[in-house]
Amino acid sequence: MSESKIPQILETFEADLLSEWMAELAAINIRRGLIKEVELKEECREFLSLFRGAVGQGNLSNIQAAAWQEMREMLSSISRSRSQKGFTPSETATFVFSFKQPLFKRMRQQLKDPIEFGEEIWLATNLLDQLGLLIMEAYQKAREEVILRQQEELMELSTPVVKLWEGILALPIIGTLDSARTQIMMESLLQKIVETGSEVAIIDITGVPTVDTLTAQHLLKTVTAARLMGADCIISGIRPQIAQTIVYLGIDLANVITKATLADAFLIALKRLGATISSQAK
Repeated sequence: MSESKIPQILETFEADLLSEWMAELAAINIRRGLIKEVELKEECREFLSLFRGAVGQGNLSNIQAAAWQEMREMLSSISRSRSQKGFTPSETATFVFSFKQPLFKRMRQQLKDPIEFGEEIWLATNLLDQLGLLIMEAYQKAREEVILRQQEELMELSTPVVKLWEGILALPIIGTLDSARTQIMMESLLQKIVETGSEVAIIDITGVPTVDTLTAQHLLKTVTAARLMGADCIISGIRPQIAQTIVYLGIDLANVITKATLADAFLIALKRLGATISSQAK
């Protein structure tokens, strides 16, 4: 095949392509409420400029080449922006795929040789399809990052460390324990121990539905970490079913103080600190 005419078409008709592309985006009902028209036009103009620059360097087959680096970065940025603004994956991909119509129309007008037209259309289709897949992958990655961050934030919120008394902390756990949540839980507890100088930490598992070997291991890791920071640990919320399960599994909690309720654990913690609570006679 002779030298591609695509770079020349892009350079000669850039303004027309931009105008027709914007009209195409409007025709397919892009949700303008999520992005301002001036912002969209600027994105289209930048895309056209980078697209023309990349194909002008002669690489019309591999968007992973150095010539396409700026384009890849630009599409990744657009994907992140679209995901944050509430665009769907198909709406995000439409930004690239909708450029086919104005480009192909201009190519039909300029390329009269059927063989040459077919070859050039194949090149343009392959390029835009690669760019469309890239923006989809970038969108998916951006959404996964958001979901992961939200999960981490939820885990942090679901493992609050509460100061019950001077020198006494409580860590109420609700739900199942996995490695990731245990790590966050330990970090929160240890940080609070350092900040408050607490000597006793109560880990309350009343809200933990079941205790298996893995859950027990996570609890023991937390107890060990707290001890290394100078705080004794008490595990409360040991219900009859959980006690039977612990015995059945052969889990060794002999070196850990356990209590049935948080109130019982709190009384033990007060005794550890030499404090008492007495009821005042009326």
